[in-house]
Amino acid sequence: VQLVESGGGSVQPGGSLRLSCAASGYTTKYYCMGWYRSAPGKGREGVAVIDRDGEASYSDSVKSRFTISKDNANNILYLEMSNLKSEDTAMYYCAAKPPFLGMCGVGTPFNYWGQGTQVTVS
Repeated sequence: VQLVESGGGSVQPGGSLRLSCAASGYTTKYYCMGWYRSAPGKGREGVAVIDRDGEASYSDSVKSRFTISKDNANNILYLEMSNLKSEDTAMYYCAAKPPFLGMCGVGTPFNYWGQGTQVTVS
């Protein structure tokens, strides 16, 4: 299983970005997938997850601003981020886990990770 993120960059507060995560070695359709982020001096934080049925969950800090989605035909996970704030500055990681590894929820353990893509809001 490989996960490769892209789409990070620098943006002004109030701006938007779309992150992508290209998956290989498995089918996104059957896996729980999510986005996490890690800022300097802070631990890794769950941002959003989407389960095999397409049901999404978000952390309170990004709810109504971020949207997670997936393209099962092309094995790509997305994170649409709008109204970005300085506190959204972080390295963003794509994550995945098979359904037999437990509940698909924000903050739950994942076993496959990408290398990350940096988002800077300033």
